[in-house]
Amino acid sequence: MTRKLPPRRLLAVAAALALIGGPAEAGSGGPHRSTSLDGSEQACPLGSFTCPPRPYNYVMCHPNAMLEFYDPTLSKDSGARETSKTYVSAKHVDSADQTVYHLTGDVRMDRADQRLQADTVDYNDDTTDYDARGNVRYQDYAQLMSSTHARGNDASGVGIADDVRYQMLTSRGNGVARQAQELDVQHTRYTQATYSTCDVGHHLWEFRGQSIVMDKVNGVGVARDSTFRVGNVPLLYLPWFSFPLDNRRKTGFLYPVIGHSGHSGYVLSAPFYLNLAPNYDATLDPRIYTSRGVMLDTEFRYLLPGSNGTFDVQYLPNDHGTNDVGTTANTPGTDRYRYTIKDTTHLWGSWNFTTSIDRSSDNNFFYDFGNQLGGPPIYILTSNAQVAGSGKWGTAWWNASVGGDAYQNMNPFLTDASLPYRQLPYGNFNFDWPINNWLEFGMNNQFVAFRKPGYVEGNREDLQPYLAADFGTQGWFVRPRVEWRYTDYQLSNGYQQYGYFGLLGSGLSSPFTQQSPSRSMPIVDVDSGLVFDRNISLFGNDYTQTLEPRLYYLYAPYRDQNNLPLFDSALMTFDYWQLFSTNQFAGADRQMNANNLTAAITTRLLDDSGVEQLSASFGQIRYFTPQRVQMPIGSNTVAPITDWSGSAYVAQIDMQLNDRWRASTSYQWSPNTHDTQMAMFQLQGRVGTDGIINFAYRYRQGLMDQYTVSGVYPLSDRWRLIGSWTYAEPLKGVTNSLKGTIEAVAGVEYDSCCVTLQLVDRSYVNQGYYGVAPTVPVTGPANLRDNVVMFQVIFKGLGSTSGQIDPLLRRDILGYQ
Repeated sequence: MTRKLPPRRLLAVAAALALIGGPAEAGSGGPHRSTSLDGSEQACPLGSFTCPPRPYNYVMCHPNAMLEFYDPTLSKDSGARETSKTYVSAKHVDSADQTVYHLTGDVRMDRADQRLQADTVDYNDDTTDYDARGNVRYQDYAQLMSSTHARGNDASGVGIADDVRYQMLTSRGNGVARQAQELDVQHTRYTQATYSTCDVGHHLWEFRGQSIVMDKVNGVGVARDSTFRVGNVPLLYLPWFSFPLDNRRKTGFLYPVIGHSGHSGYVLSAPFYLNLAPNYDATLDPRIYTSRGVMLDTEFRYLLPGSNGTFDVQYLPNDHGTNDVGTTANTPGTDRYRYTIKDTTHLWGSWNFTTSIDRSSDNNFFYDFGNQLGGPPIYILTSNAQVAGSGKWGTAWWNASVGGDAYQNMNPFLTDASLPYRQLPYGNFNFDWPINNWLEFGMNNQFVAFRKPGYVEGNREDLQPYLAADFGTQGWFVRPRVEWRYTDYQLSNGYQQYGYFGLLGSGLSSPFTQQSPSRSMPIVDVDSGLVFDRNISLFGNDYTQTLEPRLYYLYAPYRDQNNLPLFDSALMTFDYWQLFSTNQFAGADRQMNANNLTAAITTRLLDDSGVEQLSASFGQIRYFTPQRVQMPIGSNTVAPITDWSGSAYVAQIDMQLNDRWRASTSYQWSPNTHDTQMAMFQLQGRVGTDGIINFAYRYRQGLMDQYTVSGVYPLSDRWRLIGSWTYAEPLKGVTNSLKGTIEAVAGVEYDSCCVTLQLVDRSYVNQGYYGVAPTVPVTGPANLRDNVVMFQVIFKGLGSTSGQIDPLLRRDILGYQ
């Protein structure tokens, strides 16, 4: 029979059992990887340089892992509970005094998303006591639970269930307990309990605790007198251990990392996260390096009204390792450290103060302790402090900044002569005033004091007022621009003793002859182009093809700049975008002369949805006057004047071959030297739904001639092979150029329902890693090659990985997730 019960009485059994739920998905004490319960995830688009991490994939968990009474058709709307009626069905109902209801025989109670089933249920309508016996089962939108016996009181919010099995539905998490006790609405204690995110009944890992308390208010679970087991093997005994119940930050251990490096020996890292307050936290990371000692890495983060930042200190006392042969530092027996301070503070209005202080005990620190398994090498530590602001005056926009930059050499193969000039201080002021919808006036101004021991020092002002116009429609454009550039120097006393490469005794015979040299010149350019399009059909598909011819004229008169110092200028790498640049030099110390016309053309193929399937560009600069402004080369000479009629031809093509393959190529050929200056080809494709393969060839005259193959190959839905190989050909005319295998990475990854294993080996050339050959005498056999092995285990649902392997794979394998 079926009977409706009063809505204000939810038959406390259903209410209480809803509160004795198991833990939600464990979160992280730091950055948290998103979860994917159904295995769905967005593949990284082909050609992307950075890809988001793969979410935890639980699709490999057994689809029938839910407790056997799960009903997928039950409502998922928990918000309707307060207004919904409770429907009760049972074979027999006995309530002689209308106070105690005795229900027997396949009892089932449904309300909104809740369902309670049992063989027998007794409920006292006056005291709100309840007692459910025999095959007790409970389901709502978030969880399942079964028990042999449940009893308690609805009004007080307490209850006890025996022989409990539970499983979460909105997140992973399941286990068993001898008894579950509801302490109040938000706190539950499990006695002799287990917890895991693996399949029900197939736990590859689990916690077994004498007691586990779930705090739903703070999202924390606490296990006492517990063991962490892998399979049936107890791995750790934990007298007290806390773990997250959701994605909120919490105090606890992050994943440990075990590895080996040729410079520091075996390393064991066990980071511990401290959730000190909602607006600040800390991480303590003690590390043991068997060849050097014990290091403590501490990080503190804060977020205050108007200010935020981090403090990070790494300290290792009394390094007992050996000296690094062929490097510029002597470190054995010394204290090693690095500290980083970053802060952003709001001052007033749009003005902010930012600082980033990064210093180390020696320039071998990253060579010995850096994350040699991932991330790019760090050559220089930069420290900066700046006050910056921006705003609007009428219709004009402005921005300004005042600060200073200092540097520390972190390249163990170079001396401090390789460092840039310190900028102490610098100031920038820029503004842009749109006079009307086609004309604007602006100005870029920079003031810098350059400092570098052993080199000429001084101050520089660089002023660049300009007037620019923009005419055109969707089918054409003309953009003329006129600029005046004025650069002035005030060199320090003793400037006559210096040349471009430091003191005159170091080889350069031409000293600086003016203490206040300057340069003043106009720069005029006109950029113009047309855009044609038509509809075409290729291989049975419809496309829109564009044809975009472009002409760019640049005029800048010659100014003799051989008496100007080189504080921050360098010749930029020539590429397609240099065809439309006003200067081939970075920095303000050199401004090229020009009387040039660039001709270029681009064509594109767009599909019906507007996605670019093909882009091809070709162009060249035609020079009407010689290129007279050059950078110094060697130790005593300046590059000669180049009287070329044209630049190198530049071509580049990007092709989306289909949904699974993409190719791109660039090529530069000089008609003056009849040499290939640059060539690049890159091919990327997908293998299955979870694999990627890359092939790349890169050549730049005098710098590199390298092949790279990388990929992720899925052997099955659980196993993936990971690899990357970079091989260099010897460069013609370059002595001691790197050749052979520069870097090789090989690894394997196993992914299951609740565990991910990663094993990666990296073999690399130190000099290739740092990009240069040693500049100091080598008195012994230099260790030119190093090998790093790292093993990592990720227990899904217990927090985020500490990320020692992924940075390397992201760097070396384009498209890795």
